[in-house]
Amino acid sequence: MSAGPRPEGYDLPVAQALATPVLLGGLPRDYAVLMGTIALMLGLALRLPWLGLIWWALAHGLGVWAARSDPQVFDVARRHLARPGHLDA
Repeated sequence: MSAGPRPEGYDLPVAQALATPVLLGGLPRDYAVLMGTIALMLGLALRLPWLGLIWWALAHGLGVWAARSDPQVFDVARRHLARPGHLDA
């Protein structure tokens, strides 16, 4: 296999919006919707609004910190949880 020049049209520009995750309040959209749903469930269904607000603030803060340190952390965690453990005793 040679490392010669690539043929015409082999390299194409890609818009950055196609490569970056969609963020909602600094979090990936899926995580933000999940944490908001859990907070609403705690606040409305259990009639504990203070617990819902505390949960939302902690989960949102932790998620923003994780997303700033590594933008793909939630995708990696989702793939990790989807695969079964191979070294079970």
